[in-house]
Amino acid sequence: MPGPAVPIADLMLRHDPAARRCDLVVQDGDLALDRTAATAMLVSLGSDGRARADDALPDEPSATPAADAAEPAALAPRRGWCGDALDRRGRRIGCRLWLLERAKGGEQTRRRAEAYAAEGLDWLRAERGLALALAVDWARPGLLAITARAGTGPGAARITIRRPVAAPATAAEAGA
Repeated sequence: MPGPAVPIADLMLRHDPAARRCDLVVQDGDLALDRTAATAMLVSLGSDGRARADDALPDEPSATPAADAAEPAALAPRRGWCGDALDRRGRRIGCRLWLLERAKGGEQTRRRAEAYAAEGLDWLRAERGLALALAVDWARPGLLAITARAGTGPGAARITIRRPVAAPATAAEAGA
């Protein structure tokens, strides 16, 4: 059960689904404030959360390092937000949806996306006391639609983002 809601005031972001990016909102020559959780949800779902040590990375067939030492190393193959290093409490920004970039379609991938999105948004429940609702569905083959709602009543916020998944599922995987 979420605790009491904590007031929110973030710089407002507007999501551009076609470009798959967010921009700051300017109103009357000033940066606009968002007093809902919409901006916080956009940042959480749109930022790459750091992969765990046991996560298979999309650019690797497995989570083990390359056997060829001459192969260049990636700067930060497990990604994550650089500001995480500054948080004394060890909290992390973002979610691990990026791990699905090369995943195949199907129910297993949809469930993983739902788990990653829930994990990325959980801080809103834990720290801001907001009730959360999440739905992850296939918008079309290769494209996930993630809809999140935080809060209740007039201050509730709802966002929908779309996340591409590279490989289409086989018929057997689609039903799995």
